[in-house]
Amino acid sequence: MKQAGWILVAGSANVDYVTRVSHIPAPGETVLGPDYTLSAGGKGANQAVAAGRAGGQVRFLGALGRDQAADLLRRSLYQSGVQDASVTLDAPTGAAFISVSEAGENAITVASGANRLLSPEHLGSLDGVSLLLLVLEIPLGTVLACARRARAAGARVLLNASPARALPAELLACTDVLVVNEGELGALVGQAGDLEAKLSAAQRLGPQTVIVTLGGRGSLARWAAGLHAVPAHPVQVADTTGAGDTYLGVLAASLNAAMPLPAAMQRASVASALACTRAGAQPSMPWAAEIEAILASLDG
Repeated sequence: MKQAGWILVAGSANVDYVTRVSHIPAPGETVLGPDYTLSAGGKGANQAVAAGRAGGQVRFLGALGRDQAADLLRRSLYQSGVQDASVTLDAPTGAAFISVSEAGENAITVASGANRLLSPEHLGSLDGVSLLLLVLEIPLGTVLACARRARAAGARVLLNASPARALPAELLACTDVLVVNEGELGALVGQAGDLEAKLSAAQRLGPQTVIVTLGGRGSLARWAAGLHAVPAHPVQVADTTGAGDTYLGVLAASLNAAMPLPAAMQRASVASALACTRAGAQPSMPWAAEIEAILASLDG
């Protein structure tokens, strides 16, 4: 893919502690898992890795600690072709504690660590950046400041409004493409109305394009040409951890390569499905050749 410029991902980086359990525990319940794995994660770093493996020219801005967890994260970024622009701070690297059920569903608790200290001052030059991808596991003031800078520099802003929270009107006004899941969409515009009405309501807040990811039901977008739906690519699900981040990263890489939205959504959908067939977040993310092979088989 021919890239228009750099993709800058500003967001969180965590080390993931993952255990397999028979079912996700209810409040007050203890469920035993046989062991655990340690891998690179965090929404921002995940999306940067997904974009890099999908062929994007990617730079990652996050906050890491002075510990071995940071080494693990930097190594994963490097191996995925991502330029590391993260800062090292006097706080522990963020961590996520993930339980994955036999059905492939997950429950996640995040300790923010250094992520909560990423500030607008850490954003360097945006020269050569054509797309800024933002997530909400870093301070909201930092997200807004980055969006303002990107808008002023003429870069496209893609916002993954996750986890769900109230958002400033100015942030949405600076957003070109907004991506949310169903719960996040409802938190943003209210629960009344069907999906089409909610997408229209979100679009009126400022973004030119709004995409809602629907898990096994695919994704649906409202954009300048109207509505566009993409079904989920069918796979045997092993672990959904990182699937949403895979969708975001591949979508960003595809849009930055001037791919039309429907094709970018299809590519992201296939990549997300492939990630569900493997364990972990970043370890499960596919490379461009794997994605293109599936797309070629669909075209054939």
